[in-house]
Amino acid sequence: MNIITYSFQTVIKSLWREKWINLLTLLSISIGLSLVTTFIMFTINMDSVIQRWAKNFGRVVYLSETISEIDETSLVTQFKKDPDILDIKYISKDTALQELRAILGSNALVVEGLSENPLPSSFELRVKRHLLEPGLVKRKAEKIAKLSGVEEVQYGEKWLSSLYTISRAMKLGALIIGCAIFIAITFITYSTIKIFFYRRKEEIETLKLLGATRSFVRVPFLIEGLIIGLLGGILSSLAIFGIYTFTSAKVTEFLPSIQFFMASLPFQVYLVVPLAGALVSVIGSYIAVGKIRY
Repeated sequence: MNIITYSFQTVIKSLWREKWINLLTLLSISIGLSLVTTFIMFTINMDSVIQRWAKNFGRVVYLSETISEIDETSLVTQFKKDPDILDIKYISKDTALQELRAILGSNALVVEGLSENPLPSSFELRVKRHLLEPGLVKRKAEKIAKLSGVEEVQYGEKWLSSLYTISRAMKLGALIIGCAIFIAITFITYSTIKIFFYRRKEEIETLKLLGATRSFVRVPFLIEGLIIGLLGGILSSLAIFGIYTFTSAKVTEFLPSIQFFMASLPFQVYLVVPLAGALVSVIGSYIAVGKIRY
């Protein structure tokens, strides 16, 4: 009998005969993959929020009171030549005072009695998003602070470091959780296939007496593991897509602002999840049949 034909016939019979164990294994794989995918979705959404905040991040370059027009012009020229700077905005002393009054609102009377404007002129510099690593920003700020006519450079060091740390921690957490769950799925499939093997021990002994090769005996278990993992991945993708669709359609009705923090998973992810489930399950099945001596 052809090995492929025999394998699929055996797998179909086993899937039905051991339907409850298969269902339990399938659900376990689906839940594990769903947890990983959900955490990845959460990480992507949080990273999207962080990137959106960082998009408007910039440095404020406060100018010296005694700066000359030549030095101001020189600074503008140097900033324009810098490939890391996307936008330059000059804020004069008078403009800075007007903005302060607008911020204070009804409390603006506290600055009305001032004999002179105490605020310095400044440049607001918006930098490229991928250059917001705290170390790079700090070195750049120190370099700008040494330019002639610059009094001080502020760039929200603590705020930027906190965002960067949160982003890295979430990505590391997703990696650790993903690895842990993939190991768990491998073990689940390994245990399931091992149970199936021992339940069919008499059938396997008969095949051995008829001259069946090790491959002839092993392939059905590998195919069964692949199918279980694939179905678990498909169920996981459908569950994640359903949760996202429900959240987008219903939750936003009560919390409209949540849509600004939601980023959908790329369509490719919904295809990768079933493939990942199949791959991990095949690995577990391969380890199971490889460790059994017959």
